[in-house]
Amino acid sequence: VLFHSEDLLARWRTAWRMSWQELLPCLDTEAELGARQALFFLQGQRKVRQVLLGRQDSSLLPLARSAVHEGYHEAVLHTLDEASDAGIAARALACIAEVLGCMAQGEGGLRSGPAANREWASAFGRLESGDIAGGVQELAAERQKWMSRPALLVRAARHYEGAEQILVRQAVMSSCQFISMERVELPPLGQWVQVVCPARLDLSGGWSDTPPITYEHGGAVVDVAVLVDGCRPIGARVRRIVQPELRLVTLSGAPRSEVVAELVCQELEHLQDYCQPHAPGALLKAAFICTQVVQLPSQKPLQVQLMENFGGGFEVHTWSKLPHGSGLGTSSILAGAVMASLYRAAGKAASTESLIHAVLHLEQRLTTGGGWQDQVGGLVPGIKIGRSKAQLPLRVEVEQIPVPDGFAQTLNDHLLLVYTGKTRLARNLLQDVVRNWYARLPSIVQNADALVSNAEECAQALRQGDLLLLGKCLDCYWQQKKCMAPGCEPLAVGRMMDALRPHVHGQCLAGAGGGGFLYILTKAPRQKEALHHILANTEGLGNFSIHSIEVDTGGFSVEVVGCDMKDSAHPGGDRAV
Repeated sequence: VLFHSEDLLARWRTAWRMSWQELLPCLDTEAELGARQALFFLQGQRKVRQVLLGRQDSSLLPLARSAVHEGYHEAVLHTLDEASDAGIAARALACIAEVLGCMAQGEGGLRSGPAANREWASAFGRLESGDIAGGVQELAAERQKWMSRPALLVRAARHYEGAEQILVRQAVMSSCQFISMERVELPPLGQWVQVVCPARLDLSGGWSDTPPITYEHGGAVVDVAVLVDGCRPIGARVRRIVQPELRLVTLSGAPRSEVVAELVCQELEHLQDYCQPHAPGALLKAAFICTQVVQLPSQKPLQVQLMENFGGGFEVHTWSKLPHGSGLGTSSILAGAVMASLYRAAGKAASTESLIHAVLHLEQRLTTGGGWQDQVGGLVPGIKIGRSKAQLPLRVEVEQIPVPDGFAQTLNDHLLLVYTGKTRLARNLLQDVVRNWYARLPSIVQNADALVSNAEECAQALRQGDLLLLGKCLDCYWQQKKCMAPGCEPLAVGRMMDALRPHVHGQCLAGAGGGGFLYILTKAPRQKEALHHILANTEGLGNFSIHSIEVDTGGFSVEVVGCDMKDSAHPGGDRAV
């Protein structure tokens, strides 16, 4: 009821009317469009808050690109600068990096690169100390100095990704509460503590174990511990020595093999570069710090620490028979072997669960990132599925997968490793995957769901002893890996897989892909010679080799293997029994 009198109704009926065509020349079209645009991006800012605070899997990348294109990037950046909660700040910083990258419009160099400019150090320090709100605001203030041209924008984006990685590291460090030790007798001086480990095959679910996916989405990976050509190929040994120093020795491929590199650390300063993955001995240095055999930083010199706590120093030898970039989890498994032997040589013992989380801790300190599936695969015997929930603290839980009687031997008869002759080049691979996850690209979110569900299906295939279903899971897994990390199938590897396809139930490159080892599940048992003949007659493959693998139901072992104070002491071999 709009009108309360005949008079008003009559006035309305006789009022002057204009059509839209007549009104249009009277409107300020530019102002109207501007108002609507402002309203759109105001809604966009609210969406940013809603998506981040609600931890939704919606992608903000289209909004970021649109804001940059329309000149509303400052408003979006200021909204992202509001992040102060540990649970959302890492994603907010990643989104800021995306906005800065969009502003560079493809110029200014590669997005992946160093993030160590001193101008950003103060903000990084705040984040490291736990002052997230202050750190984010200091980053925003520094950012204003880097907005003038594409090269600076790209460098600023790199530093925002560096800041995001600090927060991811802190989140993963929450797993430290699941590391526990017990005191054991300190071995005598000169007595070697040796650990040898199998390699691992990831049968499904890899990438879902990678931080931050593993604690934001949840992860599940099916792994199997394997002997390669009858041997556990990865190992470490540690002994206490009289001299108060750390001797770090890398061997070429076995306990009896020649020395490839040797490093002696006599001062704490020699350990300072432990967080630079390519520094000599970085993994071993990080192991001494993470096991708390050495305190860094400390007012006490290294030699004083070693004499007071252990009556001398330590000598560590490490080896791997596997080629670099094999995809079989060598680095993480080696870290587990080093830590297990170092703990024991220092008078401590750690459970397997503790070692799994200790390696996560070490790899975060080493700044290589990485997930938990490699150490689960190599440190836990047999066939298993590891899982992590979408929550912090990050805890990895492992379930042994019971298989029918005789099925482990069936796997031994049907699984083969093919070395592709290609060294996997993983440069920036992890960074690209994490970047795409934080952007919540729909394909990546859907793929993360599919990785976990395929892992559960793979576990079921193993429980049932179903080779055909297992092969389908392997093929599905390979497609999922290619979705997660495009470009991980070199041309020669594609040719190799095409040649093998008629003879296998399924096949997949181990680890992240790109090279290294291909594992295949053959239709017929014991096909090593037959498949070698097929590949030898396939053009364009280069140097390949085929290796037998066996499920290792024994897992890694910690042994005190003998006492020899000579520098050249080489205890017994690594053949599995």
